[in-house]
Amino acid sequence: MLQKIVLLILLLVIGIVFYFSWLPDPGLRSESYLPKWLLNWSNHYYNLRTAVPFLAVGFLLEAYEQKSSNEINQIKNLNFIQNIGIAAIIVCIAEGGQFIVQKRNPDLMDVFYGIIGSLAGGLFYNLLKKLKNAKQT
Repeated sequence: MLQKIVLLILLLVIGIVFYFSWLPDPGLRSESYLPKWLLNWSNHYYNLRTAVPFLAVGFLLEAYEQKSSNEINQIKNLNFIQNIGIAAIIVCIAEGGQFIVQKRNPDLMDVFYGIIGSLAGGLFYNLLKKLKNAKQT
């Protein structure tokens, strides 16, 4: 049941990534529901704003791939690399979609920041998992 909830949240976050990536206005001025401080921050740190949702994508991908605790390290590393690859595909689709949106241009740095954000999110999940396991023993 928990994996289904994590999958649903993951799909929601991916949908949000695609929505904001494919808006015609890269400054997000048309999004009146966003707080002004968030709009100012996202316009000031243009590429970094791509990494923020990918922190959640990396975290949720790792949580979704959660297996039993006796899993060997090689499979864990393979899952981690696979999840980074999935995040890279997601960010490439989001950036590639900007080719067909007027006033938007894909940016290779956004791909880089998306992958870095996903990497950080996955590492954060694994750190929390290690801390939880260390606390239990």
